[in-house]
Amino acid sequence: MNSVVVEAGRNGPEVTADVRPYRVLSLDGGGMRGIYTAAFLDRLVTQFARTRGEDCLDLGKGFDLITGTSTGAIVASALAVGRPMSEIVKLYRDHGREIFPHRIKGTFSAIWRMFVGGRYVRKGDAVLRDALTKVLEATTMVDVFTKRGISLSIPAVAMSSHRSWVFKKTPASGVRDDLYPLVDVCMASSAAPIFRSLAAVEDPNGDHGVTQVFADGGLWANNPIMVGLVDALACAPRDAPIEIFSLGTCSRPEGELIKPSKVHRSILGWRMGAEAAGLSITAQEFAFDNMARFLGNKFTELGRPVRRLRFPNKDVPAQMMKFLALDDARPVAIDRLIQQASNDADLAKSACDDPNNPEGQMVKALMMGLPAMPKTGVKMEELT
Repeated sequence: MNSVVVEAGRNGPEVTADVRPYRVLSLDGGGMRGIYTAAFLDRLVTQFARTRGEDCLDLGKGFDLITGTSTGAIVASALAVGRPMSEIVKLYRDHGREIFPHRIKGTFSAIWRMFVGGRYVRKGDAVLRDALTKVLEATTMVDVFTKRGISLSIPAVAMSSHRSWVFKKTPASGVRDDLYPLVDVCMASSAAPIFRSLAAVEDPNGDHGVTQVFADGGLWANNPIMVGLVDALACAPRDAPIEIFSLGTCSRPEGELIKPSKVHRSILGWRMGAEAAGLSITAQEFAFDNMARFLGNKFTELGRPVRRLRFPNKDVPAQMMKFLALDDARPVAIDRLIQQASNDADLAKSACDDPNNPEGQMVKALMMGLPAMPKTGVKMEELT
């Protein structure tokens, strides 16, 4: 299966079929590339819904825990409240150019951004908050946990301490984050320095008017698979195998051959920091994924079965390279990301149809067990 990779310890105990796995969904950050994530999931779920004769399937309910960073936090929150992924694809398509109204594409655009960038990020901040509010409404972290039975772990950075922060509601967490609206959580996790505003979020714990400021969780956990693994180990029943489904954002193959005479890069050489952000994302994706693979194998050998599935796991076509900037909201870039997502989802579905493909069977077992939902999604206000 070209678009899926699954790892498990080879020497671990056999897992009995009657034990329900504890399932985790991990969604990477990546700016506008979040439309790839939403489109991939929408295509795959739609095909299984048609196979099962249903209008739509509730993908969020297939997971015990969902973790997502930055743009992944937006997709994660939408799944957690039962919104169809087509709605999130539309959010990116309709509002992407306003959220990222100025693309940093070279030295001159970086210089221009240095002088007028505040105007652009302020506008994008307002547009994103309004778009998120229409999808997530006033739903809080605890609403998702109590009404939908789904745990959430959303990475961010607390600017008051410059330390990692995870907005969390799980069976093992406390009440600190219960009352945070998902809109505020998404704003905090996606507050990417340079590209967007920092997020000023009202602390819901008390009536003291305290406001906290957060930055993008991608600064430390753009690939949040390790966050998902840690929380799964804390929350999963002891006899339940853990399955982690990790989805990237059509990451481009990176790497540079740099001459020794060209190593003296300054701020413009890094496009005012924009190139450094892309470097960080790629390095984290590789490192965190491999750490999760290693730990999953070791836990399996020790009697705690952990399976990890990462998709897609292949290089993107060369023609996609010019459409993968974090702030590229051009219609042509959006169309190409959606097209690539559709191609990758079709490959994943083909693997699911192969009874001899263990990776495909892992995805198929998830999809065939999803509950149905209306095409318009779940109405949180009607849940008790």
